[in-house]
Amino acid sequence: MSKKGWIYTGFFTVLVLVFYFVLTKLIPGFDKKKVAPVNSVKSFSFTNQDGLPVTDRDMAGKVYVAEYFFTTCKGICPKMNNNMRLVYEALKNEKDFLILSHTCDPVTDSVAQIKKYADSMNVDTRKWVFLTGRKDSLYNMARASYTIDDPANNLKSIDDDFLHTQFWALVDKSGDVRYIYDGLKESEVQTLIKKAKKLLKEDFENIIKREAN
Repeated sequence: MSKKGWIYTGFFTVLVLVFYFVLTKLIPGFDKKKVAPVNSVKSFSFTNQDGLPVTDRDMAGKVYVAEYFFTTCKGICPKMNNNMRLVYEALKNEKDFLILSHTCDPVTDSVAQIKKYADSMNVDTRKWVFLTGRKDSLYNMARASYTIDDPANNLKSIDDDFLHTQFWALVDKSGDVRYIYDGLKESEVQTLIKKAKKLLKEDFENIIKREAN
């Protein structure tokens, strides 16, 4: 190929790449292949730090991160929630984004206890919500819906069972778990933030229509 031919080839290659880049910015989801969800979130009803019910219906059209912790934890929980604060600060102004922090020790973490903990975090609890409820319901959500703990860990006696996981679930607007992240790794937390921003651009009405067909 002549020098002139190489110049033309290079020019059109750059042109195609620029055109593709513009499309990825103008059309949300253009640059994404359809990734099958990890799982779908089942119906749930828990109680938040203000004593109010929070259900799966409240999450319709929302992108959210689900995690498990307990207020008296001296191990991984403080580091996890320090990392979760990075998520909160990055996305707190997004109207369709939430964080759901479920207790894995509801015997200790009453409404009053998680309210005290939420106050100590100094965050907007309309955006970062702390939840308590029945132990079996909380654990079933972690294992059967969010898939952030192995169902094989489920013991015959719920009283003897204890869930302590560092993994977070990122859920899209239609209630599908799209990704699982390690809440102790800041690199994965930063990836979660980027993926959440992409999921927030997805149009909820189009998602519902697509799933109905």
